[in-house]
Amino acid sequence: MRDQPLRTTVIGSYPFPGWLEFSSQHLEAFGSADREELIEDAVTVAIQDQLNAGLDVITDGEQTRLDFNLSFYGFLEGIDLESASPRRFGPPAHDQRGRHAIHGELHAPKGLGAVEDFRRLVRLAPSEGPVLKASIPGPFTMSGRLIPNERYPDRFAITEALLPMVRDELERLVAAGCRELTVDEPSMSCYAYKEDKKRLVDIFNRTVESVVGKCHLSTHFCFGNFKAHAVGWRRYAPMFPEFLDMHVDEIHVEMASREFAELEILESIARKCDVAVGIVDVKSYFIETPDHVAAGVRQCLQYAPADRLSFAPDCGLSQTARWAARKKLQNMVAGVHKVRGSL
Repeated sequence: MRDQPLRTTVIGSYPFPGWLEFSSQHLEAFGSADREELIEDAVTVAIQDQLNAGLDVITDGEQTRLDFNLSFYGFLEGIDLESASPRRFGPPAHDQRGRHAIHGELHAPKGLGAVEDFRRLVRLAPSEGPVLKASIPGPFTMSGRLIPNERYPDRFAITEALLPMVRDELERLVAAGCRELTVDEPSMSCYAYKEDKKRLVDIFNRTVESVVGKCHLSTHFCFGNFKAHAVGWRRYAPMFPEFLDMHVDEIHVEMASREFAELEILESIARKCDVAVGIVDVKSYFIETPDHVAAGVRQCLQYAPADRLSFAPDCGLSQTARWAARKKLQNMVAGVHKVRGSL
């Protein structure tokens, strides 16, 4: 389903404009129509920044989400949303994001909100333009913020409860016309070194089984990016070869923040499917130049053919200041185009 080599794409999230950050802290001051206008304006801004960069694939910037996955819990019934972070002071870390208690059967009768987001993107994006992409967290990653109880005694039990909800949302996205779809499972990449990898692969494949072959399906593996901090052991070796059995068209790996360590893994992935390489570092305020990006692309071409390669930021851009995110995307596209033009 790819129409050109060396595609330029994004993972999903984009920085909130400052006014949206402020407004989201004072939502009680706005009416429902005002809030919808805020969202539409923010999505329009995210679209425009991506169009100006010249990306081949864009998203809505996930402007309706607190983070790539945290807002999804608001669609779940059977949980008590924690109202405040457990640790509010000190250096930023993942424990400043709370976990939610389960008090009943988990279900999402109104879906997870991704379909409405995608329809908004279709309406606001140019009709003749880049490919439109939707992203949704997988059930194993979503399970990490829910506290086990007697009904759901461990993380895997919670995952199994969430799995049909995510699968249903994927089916509804495809039915809504989504043809570029990412299932984010960073928790799988963070903890693959100590979990049963075959079990993780089985979970993933059962999640996506009903949309395989109906869209360009990808997954994103990274090591965490809360306030530009990783949480996992930053090694891809523990995941492979088992993760090659996932039923996807494309696997995304972060490389820029890791100084292109383990770049040879691209060769193994490219034998199985497309590989999207994180080529600009969202954790750093070093702004890669087009020449810097082009050099990285040429390194990748030593391990994978051009028609198997895409390029993106290492992770979502929600934790990066907008001025830097905008420039990184512009330079990323310019650098990829330098190499694409020489093929």
